[in-house]
Amino acid sequence: MSVFGVYVHVPFCSTRCGYCDFNTYTAGELGSSAGPDTYLDSLEMELEMAVASLDPGDRRAAETVFIGGGTPSLLGADGLGRVLGAVRNTFGLAPGAEVTTESNPESTSPEFFADLREAGYTRVSLGMQSASSRVLRVLNRAHTPGRPIAAAREARAAGFEHVNLDMIYGTPTETDDDVRATLDAVIEADVDHVSAYSLIVEDGTAMARKVRRGELPEPDEDVYADRYGLIDDHLRAHGFDWYEVSNWARPGGACRHNMGYWVDGDWWGAGPGAHSHIGDRRFHNVKHPARYSSMISAGELPIAEVEDLSALDHHTERVMLGLRLRQGLPLEIFPPASLEVIAGYTGTGLLHRTAGRVAVTDAGRLLADGIIADILLAGER
Repeated sequence: MSVFGVYVHVPFCSTRCGYCDFNTYTAGELGSSAGPDTYLDSLEMELEMAVASLDPGDRRAAETVFIGGGTPSLLGADGLGRVLGAVRNTFGLAPGAEVTTESNPESTSPEFFADLREAGYTRVSLGMQSASSRVLRVLNRAHTPGRPIAAAREARAAGFEHVNLDMIYGTPTETDDDVRATLDAVIEADVDHVSAYSLIVEDGTAMARKVRRGELPEPDEDVYADRYGLIDDHLRAHGFDWYEVSNWARPGGACRHNMGYWVDGDWWGAGPGAHSHIGDRRFHNVKHPARYSSMISAGELPIAEVEDLSALDHHTERVMLGLRLRQGLPLEIFPPASLEVIAGYTGTGLLHRTAGRVAVTDAGRLLADGIIADILLAGER
C-alpha cells in the first residue's frame, strides 16, 4: 500500500509577494468573517468529515503531515498545535510520522519553535529566498536578510533535527555573488535540507506586470542554468546531494512528505484550495476561505471538482514526477516506443540505465521536463 499523508493549507499571509500566485489572502482582503479562528473551526470539521467519507480500506494513520501556505506561522504555535491535534484526532499519526510546517522567519521565535516541538512537529521549512536585501525587495519579501539564518539556528536549538531553507534563484537584478552569499548563509545555518527553485514569473502577478512594462528584465534561461550549476556545486561540496531536481539533503534529511507526492502516494488535502489524491480519484477544495467555511458549516465537504484517474493518468503522473528523482523509475513500466526515446537520451548522456532502472544524469537534470515530455509523447503514439 502506498504512503499516506495529510496536507493542510493555511491561506493567510501578512503581505502578498510580487511573484506569488498561490491561494493566499491578506487580512485586508478577507475581513473578519474568514479569519484564523473561523478557519481553524472549519478545518477541524473538514478533517472529521474527511475520515467519515473514506471507505474503511482508505482510512489510514498519516505517515506524513505537511502544513503549507500561505504563512502557517501566522497561526502561532498554539494554532499550529491545534491543527496537528485535529489531524491526530481524526486520521491519527503513524509511529514515527514526519510532521512539517512552513514558516516565515519573521513570525517565529525561540519560544515558537520550542512550542512546536512540544506539540509534536518534527520538521520546519523556512522561506529564505535570498540573502540579498536588494533581491528580497524585488521579490517583495517581508523579512530581513539575516533572519532566516537566525530562525534556522533557533529551530535547531529547540530540538529540530530536520530544517529546510527555501531559495529562489534567477530573480531580475540578482548576480552570481548574490547566489554565492545566499549559499554561504545556508551552510552557516547548519540545516539538513535545501530547496532551490528558479523564479517563475506567473501571469497576473505584480512581477509579471513589471516585466511587461519593462521595469524588470525578462528571465533568462541561460542564467537559470548557470545558477543551478553554481547551487549544485556549492551544496555538494558541503555534504548535500540532490534527490529531486530542485531538492538537496544531507543523509537522512529528505522530505518524506514530498517523496509521497513524487512516488504516486495518497494524501488528503485539507483547507481552502487544497488538492487530494486517494486511489483513483484526484480532487481539490474550493479556493476562497469564506466559501470553504460556509460549505463546511452546511455539512458539506468543500470539494470543488473531482477527477477519476485512468491507468494512463497514473502512468503519466508517475513518469512526470518519478523521473525528477535521483532514483528514477523501473524500465519495465515503459512501452517500447518510450524505451526507444530513453535509449536515445542514454546515448547522449542525459539519462542513464542501471539495475533495470532509468534516471536523469547530472547533465540531464536541467532538461528533465523536456526529456519527460518526449518519453510520454512517444508512449502515446
